[in-house]
Amino acid sequence: MPNITISLNEDLLKSGRRYAEKHQTSVNALIRKLLEQTVRSDSNDWIEECFSLMDRAKANSGGRRWEREDVYDV
Repeated sequence: MPNITISLNEDLLKSGRRYAEKHQTSVNALIRKLLEQTVRSDSNDWIEECFSLMDRAKANSGGRRWEREDVYDV
C-alpha cells in the first residue's frame, strides 16, 4: 500500500489522535476510512447504512407512533 504525506494543524492532529484512541483505531485508519467513504460511496449509501443500523438495533417502540410535535417535547 503506498504512503502519502499530509499536513495538519497541530490542534486538529491532537483532536484526531484523541478521537482515534477513543474509538480504538489509529489516525491513519481513521483518515483511510473517511477518504474511502467520501470517494467510494454512492450519495445514498448513508441512508442504507442508517436503515441497516436501525434493523440491527432490534429496538421496540411498543407500538407508539411519533408525531412531529413529539420532537419538541423535552
